Amino acid sequence: MIQTKRGRAHFACGARLLAFTAVSLIPATLPAATVCVNPAANSGCKTTIAAAVSAAAPNDTVLVSPGTYAETITIGKPLSLIGTDAAKTIINAATLPVGIFVDGIGNPGLANVFISGFTIQNAMYEGILVANASAVTIANNILTGNDKALTFGPAGPTCPGIPAFETGEGFDCGEAIHLSGADHATVSGNTVQNNAGGILLSDDTGPVHDNVISGNLVSNNPFDCGITLASHPPADFTKATAPFGVYQNTIIGNQSSQNGLKGEGAGVGIFASSPGAAAYSNLVLNNVLTGNDLPGVALHGHTPNQNLNNNVIIGNQISGNGPDTDDAATPGPAGIIISGISPITGTLISGNTISQEAVDVAIFAAGEARVNRNTFVGGTGIANLGRGGAVNGDGNWWGCTANPNFPISAFAGCAVTSGPVSVTSWTLAPISK
Repeated sequence: MIQTKRGRAHFACGARLLAFTAVSLIPATLPAATVCVNPAANSGCKTTIAAAVSAAAPNDTVLVSPGTYAETITIGKPLSLIGTDAAKTIINAATLPVGIFVDGIGNPGLANVFISGFTIQNAMYEGILVANASAVTIANNILTGNDKALTFGPAGPTCPGIPAFETGEGFDCGEAIHLSGADHATVSGNTVQNNAGGILLSDDTGPVHDNVISGNLVSNNPFDCGITLASHPPADFTKATAPFGVYQNTIIGNQSSQNGLKGEGAGVGIFASSPGAAAYSNLVLNNVLTGNDLPGVALHGHTPNQNLNNNVIIGNQISGNGPDTDDAATPGPAGIIISGISPITGTLISGNTISQEAVDVAIFAAGEARVNRNTFVGGTGIANLGRGGAVNGDGNWWGCTANPNFPISAFAGCAVTSGPVSVTSWTLAPISK
């Protein structure tokens, strides 16, 4: 139909009127709501956290009053789950699989979940499990007594019933907090004690990258590491043919102590398990790592064709840890061990203060490592244990104004080197931050 100019003008005015009317009838975006939880169901609150999470709309807040909640909670939408007092708001997951499961496997694209203010205890597996989700924050919680399914037998520890998509957790039940296939998550200010292990990042279900683990107290987890970054075989449902990778994660400002004393565990462990596994370009910065069963930082690769390159270990306080064992064995207690069958390149170890160790830094891998501007206190400062690696040891404080190039008589009582280590410069005072 051909319209006249007047007709078109009328149509245009009518369109504007209709548009205005439609817009005027559409309410402004509603603010996020708060769904409350308390055991007595006062003020219209839910009595269980799971019911409140189910009732919440995306981006709502679920606010939980103090009490003990015997349940497991699955989160499949963006929301904030907040306990009003972490010491008194308790999720008791006894006989249940997990305390809280942030499920991005069943809810693809899941992001923006916030969890804070709970004690989470007694789960069969993890206290908090995050799988295939982005931008999850886990802050200011207490996790204790989880991994209850851990079973000990003649062949070692096992975890009966753990979900099949957790491919590398059969010997620790997933630890207290587990990020699998997660990215851009923050785990901050939590107290993680008396679980099988502490905080685990792994690539069982997808790449795990750009996460920040900061300011946590991780201690007395007797069977595994305080903080673990581990590349595992992919879960069957992913149909992947090689591990996804653990990379660009930051471990900063944590205290990790007394872990692994009944099993084996480092303060911070970076591990590659099967061929093709990749744990690279991670940063371990300004942590306090003391009294763990394995070294303060243990980086292990156990097969050919692995990528453990470009990991950086800077500014940590490391003391009183144990020796490494098996194929990464150190000659006594060690602060840091870098060990691999595949060549490892790009390792930087700098600004660390290491004491009360027989070996401060041990390298047992082909490739190259820079061990520069650290403070060593007695013992062996740097040991190159073999496999052909090139180790640069410039700029360190060796415990006195001498250095390993001086005659032994001038160097008595100071840290020394063992094996091929290049030292062409050194400092005359301890390194200060």
